[in-house]
Amino acid sequence: MIIGRNFLTKINANIGNSAVTSSMAEEVEKMVWAIRWGADTVMDLSTGRNIHNIRDWIVRNAPVPIGTVPIYQALEKVGGVAEDLSWEVYRDTLIEQAEQGVDYFTVHAGVRLAYIHLTAKRVTGIVSRGGSIMAKWCLSHHKESFLYTHFEEICEIMRAYDVSFSLGDGLRPGSIADANDAAQFAELETLGELTKIAWKHGVQVMIEGPGHVPMHKIKENMDKQLAVCGEAPFYTLGPLTTDIAPGYDHITSAIGAAMIGWFGTAMLCYVTPKEHLGLPDRDDVKTGVITYKLAAHASDLAKGHPAARLRDDAVSRARFEFRWEDQFNLSLDPDTARKFHDATLPKEAHKTAHFCSMCGPKFCSMKITQDVRDYPRAKEEAERGMAEMSARFRDGGGEIDVAV
Repeated sequence: MIIGRNFLTKINANIGNSAVTSSMAEEVEKMVWAIRWGADTVMDLSTGRNIHNIRDWIVRNAPVPIGTVPIYQALEKVGGVAEDLSWEVYRDTLIEQAEQGVDYFTVHAGVRLAYIHLTAKRVTGIVSRGGSIMAKWCLSHHKESFLYTHFEEICEIMRAYDVSFSLGDGLRPGSIADANDAAQFAELETLGELTKIAWKHGVQVMIEGPGHVPMHKIKENMDKQLAVCGEAPFYTLGPLTTDIAPGYDHITSAIGAAMIGWFGTAMLCYVTPKEHLGLPDRDDVKTGVITYKLAAHASDLAKGHPAARLRDDAVSRARFEFRWEDQFNLSLDPDTARKFHDATLPKEAHKTAHFCSMCGPKFCSMKITQDVRDYPRAKEEAERGMAEMSARFRDGGGEIDVAV
């Protein structure tokens, strides 16, 4: 699989337990379900119990790349006390997860001591879990982040195990009010610096991006990332384009995701309807994946990817020709498309009907259009038939014999 802005836009699905809920079996089921509906990669963001075992079962059962955020397990090892973290604990966690077969790590090495004060007047402060953990460690010790000071050693571990970086945006904006602020862009500058170091060590890099960004500020994020990060692939969460829709943030974020994908983002991290509200379940995972497959495809169409429109054209032809089963099967979610159609027209005969329950047989615009197209053809055939009979009449002498 290739992740890059000149290729089809990929999507990632986040799963993982919390200290409050979910089990190993549930997380593996969510992983399988996410891949069933089209996730290109999956991240295990477990923060509850049995993180090692959950990850082990996810990696064993996954046919796609798996990513993690090692700082979560490192924090678990020190009893959830951020101040007690150390480079040694984090290093050992990296090696442990790399040996399990994890494909990419989110590392929040861009959260530096000097940037934390820039978040003081934000509406929502630091919303990244990894970013907030490292900010607390930096302030409690009044030292530079050990992820930053030991970054070359992290690169050596990543290179030895062939693990890629997903450089975390620990200072991403968590509200529209905080979008594109000094803290966010200061961290992005550092991620550009770290990208060059990783490349020097032969380690592949993605750059994580925001967050909550209104539509008119999205392009600036893409342009700045390309400029300061050496055109490393951008991997963005949304961005969410408004803060007013808890329960519908898969939609608010898909708007921003389609836009930033069009501008050049290589991979989109899905958002589910449970964003900001709770841990997603199996159904939420499906909704998030389908929504982001849609956003990714829309961005590929806008970029003019040569293969993107083939599916659209196939669905459109099936729709116009009333090939209902083809329309269902070519869609992103055949089960839901068929379910909606069956709700009012459930019989097998309805699958060849030239109408749906929205318009009925007399008001279907596509059926009327077909009739309009058929009328000139029928008229032309009639005129051609009359011309042929006229020619035969003349060829026969042009006289009418009536037997008396």
